[in-house]
Amino acid sequence: MADDAHFMARAIRLAEKGLYTTDPNPRVGCILVKNDRVVGEGFHLTSGEGHAEAIAIADAGGEVQGATAYVTMEPCSFHGRTPSCAKALVTAGVKRVVAAMMDPHDRNAGKGYRILQDAGVELTSTLLESSARKLNPGHVKRYEAGLPYVRLKLAMSLDGKTALANGASQWITGSEARRDVQKLRARSSAIVTGVQTIIDDDPSLTVRAKELDGENIELAVSRKRPVYVLDSKLRVPANAKIVDSPDNVLVSIAGAAAGKSFNCRLLELEGDDTGRVPLSRFLKQLASEDCNEVLFECGPTLAGSLVEQGHCDEVVIYMAPKIMGSGARSLLKVPEIDTMGDLFNVNITDFRFIGDDIRITAVPN
Repeated sequence: MADDAHFMARAIRLAEKGLYTTDPNPRVGCILVKNDRVVGEGFHLTSGEGHAEAIAIADAGGEVQGATAYVTMEPCSFHGRTPSCAKALVTAGVKRVVAAMMDPHDRNAGKGYRILQDAGVELTSTLLESSARKLNPGHVKRYEAGLPYVRLKLAMSLDGKTALANGASQWITGSEARRDVQKLRARSSAIVTGVQTIIDDDPSLTVRAKELDGENIELAVSRKRPVYVLDSKLRVPANAKIVDSPDNVLVSIAGAAAGKSFNCRLLELEGDDTGRVPLSRFLKQLASEDCNEVLFECGPTLAGSLVEQGHCDEVVIYMAPKIMGSGARSLLKVPEIDTMGDLFNVNITDFRFIGDDIRITAVPN
């Protein structure tokens, strides 16, 4: 029905208000409609606080009985930090629920739907499902594949270079592009970089409130968002900014930390055949630590490994209108390709100007 699509689109826009704050929970919006009129609405703001359905029910007051609920994800069936939303909708007297997608969470995954149907609530599902899944790519992938959604951010000149031969790279892109990167960081569960980036640039990789737009910015900035540094042999400088925070994590191979101590957390993993931290094992570890979306901001070696090994779900490239020359460092370090049939292919899903720079978003084929 056209009205169903209209109200669900509104619920999805409402859910987007939690883009930077809900992690590790999914972003969910709910609209309650009665006699073609919105009587209540709500969205999930942050973990441990009310879910979208409960907030919408409270917002509707005494007008919930007989209403239709438009929810961007299957209402939860279990009592976690908050009560079951499926049971709350039944108790409130909702007559119909329209859900955009099933929740892949292993404790839900259809159980919320059954609670509604067993209570006689009419159920319509998978309306605007594609849009709802795009709202929560990390939640979906973590529960469907046991891995976080990996987003790789890169910045380059017009001739595909990322730094001068001496390593200087600040700043290739303009202030508007750098501000845009803050949005990628803010929506992420964690930031990942390599030790060479720490050695070359000594970044903090934090989210800065003054460079974000929208509501609940202070809450978004205060949310824990650890930085993981892949450092197989623990070469990180002792005075690096990244090691000052106990929330951050140095990731090395087993045994590398012997006799060393840092203010931040150490995570040791068994190394691969090359003596490096294995990316597949590392990503599974991130998923086990409730990381949904992970942003890699790193140099050409780590970025090249991500692409070569097929771990990227999305690549975001900021291209500056500058020429750095043939001696500058290239965007990705990958093995030599001998045939055109072996090229890495991607689909460009978005292309737009950000200030004077161009942002290209692509997904692997």
